[in-house]
Amino acid sequence: MVKHQPRSTLVLSLWWFFGVLAIVVMGQRNSSGATTLPTKVVKVGAVLDVGGAMVEKMGLNSIRMCIHDFYVSHPHYKTRLQLILRDSQRDIVTAAAQAVDLIKNEQVVAVIGPITTMEAMFVINLGDKAHVPILTFSEMSPSLSSLHTPYLFQIAQKDYYLTQVEAISAIVQAFGWKQVVPIYVDNGYGEGLIASLTNSFQKAYIRVPYLSAIDFSATNDAIERELYKLMTMQTRVFVVHMTSRLASRLFAIAKDIGMMDEGYVWIVTAGIANLFNSLDSSVMESMEGVLGVRPYIPRTKQLLDFRARWKREFLRDNPTLVDVNLDVFGIWAYDATAALAMAVEKLDNTVFGFTNVSNDSSNVTDLENLGVSRNGEKLREALSNVRFKGVGGEFKVVGGGKLEASPFEIVNVIGNSERNIGFWTPQKGLIRDMDADNLTSKENLRTILWPGDSYSVPKGWEIPTNGNKLKIGVPVKDNGFSEFVKVIHDPITNSTKVTGFCIDVFNAVVEALPYALPFEFIPFENSNNEMAGTYDDLITQVYYEKFDAVVGDTTITGNRSKYVDFTLPYTESGVTMVVPVRDNRKKNAWAFLKPLTWDLWVTIFFTFVFIGFVAWVLEHRINECFRGPTPYQIGTSLWFSFSTMVFSHQERVEGNYGRFVVIVWVFVVQILVQSYTASLTSLLTVERLRPAFTDVHQLLKNRLNVGYLEGSFVHEILKDLGFHENQLKIYKSAEECNDLFTKGSANGGIDAAFDEVPYVMHLLGTYCSKYAMVEPRFKTGGFGFVFPKGSPLVGDISRAILDVSEGGKMRRIENAWLNGSSCQDSNNNAAQVSSSTSLGLESFWGLFLVVGICCLLALVIFLATFIYQHRHILLSHNLPDDSSSIRTRIGKLLNTFHERDLSSHTFKKSDSGVTTSVSSCPPISPSSYTGSGFSATPNTQHKPTQEPPVITTKGIQPLIKPHRSL
Repeated sequence: MVKHQPRSTLVLSLWWFFGVLAIVVMGQRNSSGATTLPTKVVKVGAVLDVGGAMVEKMGLNSIRMCIHDFYVSHPHYKTRLQLILRDSQRDIVTAAAQAVDLIKNEQVVAVIGPITTMEAMFVINLGDKAHVPILTFSEMSPSLSSLHTPYLFQIAQKDYYLTQVEAISAIVQAFGWKQVVPIYVDNGYGEGLIASLTNSFQKAYIRVPYLSAIDFSATNDAIERELYKLMTMQTRVFVVHMTSRLASRLFAIAKDIGMMDEGYVWIVTAGIANLFNSLDSSVMESMEGVLGVRPYIPRTKQLLDFRARWKREFLRDNPTLVDVNLDVFGIWAYDATAALAMAVEKLDNTVFGFTNVSNDSSNVTDLENLGVSRNGEKLREALSNVRFKGVGGEFKVVGGGKLEASPFEIVNVIGNSERNIGFWTPQKGLIRDMDADNLTSKENLRTILWPGDSYSVPKGWEIPTNGNKLKIGVPVKDNGFSEFVKVIHDPITNSTKVTGFCIDVFNAVVEALPYALPFEFIPFENSNNEMAGTYDDLITQVYYEKFDAVVGDTTITGNRSKYVDFTLPYTESGVTMVVPVRDNRKKNAWAFLKPLTWDLWVTIFFTFVFIGFVAWVLEHRINECFRGPTPYQIGTSLWFSFSTMVFSHQERVEGNYGRFVVIVWVFVVQILVQSYTASLTSLLTVERLRPAFTDVHQLLKNRLNVGYLEGSFVHEILKDLGFHENQLKIYKSAEECNDLFTKGSANGGIDAAFDEVPYVMHLLGTYCSKYAMVEPRFKTGGFGFVFPKGSPLVGDISRAILDVSEGGKMRRIENAWLNGSSCQDSNNNAAQVSSSTSLGLESFWGLFLVVGICCLLALVIFLATFIYQHRHILLSHNLPDDSSSIRTRIGKLLNTFHERDLSSHTFKKSDSGVTTSVSSCPPISPSSYTGSGFSATPNTQHKPTQEPPVITTKGIQPLIKPHRSL
């Protein structure tokens, strides 16, 4: 066995050697194009500008690499794509002709390209007619989607234009820029994005003051003239959308004329940003500081390996282009070719070709002989269902034959390279990293290098560098209220000087700005040095760009704000009524009754009477002060009640119930007296400056005249209130307004004036204590400076107004021009106080409720106790007549109530049996009881025959000595 082992080993080694050799030979044959299996060649056309644009060169290289790589990795496939290339020469007619040749003569199953929108428009219609899928892998206009052809496969992101527009808009919003000027190539490619871009900016309230269209074949001089035009504008934020070749020239010229310096912002769309790695280094250096947005392709190992192989292949075919790198269009071209190869493989058992192809070419055009692809419909469906992981990520065709949307990355050009500064997604907005979760904000981006080698965020606008100043229109006052704006012409020097409150405020605001703002005031006047129209006419001059701004006493209104923008108001807002004040202190003898309303006076009076009654009931049986004849008792009760008003009552209250009631009542009286005193003092003080009218309805009811400032919008307010035209009087100055007040409505003057608060304050300061500002007040915006819609100056000027208003500078300007003095405040206070109402019952009903409850409670307890103590009277059954016994019992109970309560501590009995009183009130003579029907001793007829007892400090001493028994 050992002898035969070497021979067996040798045989096995030979078999293994020849097997490996066979595998290697078969592999080499397969790699050289020879196959051991039968395959079917399927023709695929490509219409590209072979010697032209860089995008098409890169795309062609990717297509060829994909066909080779795909079948090396899929040797078992039964179909093989054969690429038939046609040169479009970047010409629409040539591209169409080449597409017709491919479809009619070569009978290709699909066409890749062309990549420009203008060339693709006609080719897409040919594919739809012949049922041949058209695959494009570049940035196309959204207008292609309007063709509604199922045979167009735009291998780019879904909503490619819309998403990148939203990404650009998010950047502009994050940095707070309010104006943007798009610069685009003037053809279908450029116009396709601009509509979406401007619409997105409008939704974000970003103004597009100008659209800069540059012809595709524009010369350098034409581009330079357009850029110089942009330099004369305030906007410094530009969005560039054009081909990379035209953009390279644009940025080179922009750098030469100084538009790549500090303060400028340049943002480029994906069509340019995708080619940053392929642009010449000198072009990249001229674009330093530019921001670009482009689709984000994850940097996988597969992508990095493919980039390296792709560059080797590209340099082999294009040895002169050493700086070209693969971009997203080349990646999409590679994946689109792989998808087409997979779709064709699914149709391997079918017969490729065309039907309805006419061989008779007489009287028909070539387009009519195209025929229809037998498998076009199946190939379209197969392409729509292809799913695989390509070089650019997951390949999945969604609605409209487009790739599923992916995020956009934001890159910043630094030197001759680029740097990622963040991403944008529809769900998260601007983010620093893909796994971040933030809202749109500039803080979410990495540090950006801006043009001019600056890291400071540009503010997005500047005063034009051509030396022109802002033309600011000012109103011309003829002869009234010149304290606000006054135009002075010097005929000797032929110069114009503008002064006034509004002018000083604007100058102070400009000084507070962090930058210089050159301007000049231009009076809005005609040849006669009179105002050339109304205030509305002046403001519309800004809308028509005759003026850059308006400074003056211009009121902020809703209608005006539709055409221009206003800054924050720098004066108090509102329209109010001003009326004369009258001294009525000596003319009203009944002013002392006005602090309280009539219902409160009546309530107080009846409460006094009620308190007197309650005191009499509670004190009648135990207190000599509340006994005697009926008139005496009534007078005493009322005297006691009303004297508490000045706390001068001298009657002692003996019972606890009475004391309880009096304590509560005295507390209430004290509150009422103090409130009355305070109200009367205030009323008598203010009555000296009482407004003649406090309500606009008084003016309307009495048909009195009112005045308003000439040219003011107040005229419409008065008409809406119901004033007739013949009641409205015009004045031009504070002096004219005063003259109209002096005349009064009876003499053709006015009894009230309606004007804006600044004018009213000036009138009050001029005629101190003569007029008062009263309600109503109508809301308005106050005075503001006028600027064009979307002007970036509005925000800065508004912030400066706040700075000036919060300091003491605004008060000093007001005092200097508007006669600021303390009399204005006193007038306003007088008007406000005089219009206040008197004290009413609604302010004190709680006190009266407490008094009423306490009195009723004391009465109920007292009567219940009294009835209980004398219940034997009511329960007696000894009376003969039951029908009259009730009246008799009640009468007897009342007689008992009228008697003295001898058991009370206030009455004592002497040894002789005579009742004495310790009350401070003297007892009343029994004879005085006769007239009242009352008797001192019940059931006896008392007729005094002797003098009443003498009152001493020791009690009552009788004049008749007691009878001694014998």
